[in-house]
Amino acid sequence: MPWAVCKLKFVWPELPYSEWKDTLDTLHMNLQIVGKVRLALTPFEPQWANVPLYLTARGLTTTPIESAGGIFQVDVDLIDHEVLIETSQGETRRVALTARPVADFYADFMSNLDGLGIHAKFRPIPDEVSDPIPFAEDTTHSAYDPEWANRFFQVLSQADLVLKEHRSHFRGRTSPVHFFWGSFDLANTRYSGRPVTPPPGVGYLERLGGDAEVACAGFWPGSARYPRAAFYAYTYPKPGGIEKEAAGWSSELGEFALPYDDVRTSASPRAAILKFFESTYHAGARLGGWDPSLVIK
Repeated sequence: MPWAVCKLKFVWPELPYSEWKDTLDTLHMNLQIVGKVRLALTPFEPQWANVPLYLTARGLTTTPIESAGGIFQVDVDLIDHEVLIETSQGETRRVALTARPVADFYADFMSNLDGLGIHAKFRPIPDEVSDPIPFAEDTTHSAYDPEWANRFFQVLSQADLVLKEHRSHFRGRTSPVHFFWGSFDLANTRYSGRPVTPPPGVGYLERLGGDAEVACAGFWPGSARYPRAAFYAYTYPKPGGIEKEAAGWSSELGEFALPYDDVRTSASPRAAILKFFESTYHAGARLGGWDPSLVIK
């Protein structure tokens, strides 16, 4: 019997921030709730490596987590628009992703966790956003358009593949490609291998996450402060004069940015993204004195 051939067509769809910002904000809050469960029930890892979610063929996942002597996983399905809680004992609970207040989603999701004997204690307030509203009180964010949520996922799924290719060129320590639910971006981080002492007076997040030299690359859908999707890159600590060493420096963000619309309309989006990631990495690595042999040529 002949093998079936699956032909995948990669299309980078439009993703204008202004058109889906309300859905984005609601999805952001819902994913923070899911992500905080992973944070609460996994051991801390340097640079908050236990925090992110990961891409799947249908959305995002926590990966397996231990709780109450068992194992469970939370998957966010952005095709059928539901959150699945599945256990190693074969139990499954479903929570709808639909147009309703974050407070309702929070109550529904936590009730289903409790029903499975999974008890995650965490600060029930969103992180890394301005004017955070406690989840249980958030009736402000309630928009959810499935088409826009799925379109965001389609962009993420393709950005994930390009970031994995970028990651494969590095010999040193590097993070997986993962999705940070706080800052709401897909990222890969390269490490020079040298420690950093965080500046005095920084907050808890920065103190635990900013103790190593890194070069980070990723994708971000935008925010009210920067209302457009973009690929980004930065080196930490920021080398002096780096903004003059590669194309795309954004004074608004304080890092390099490549607008998503420029990518999706280019002759080869993949090539444009990889060129941006590699050129900005080399600028920071050169100025920061990173070992050139860390990159596979």
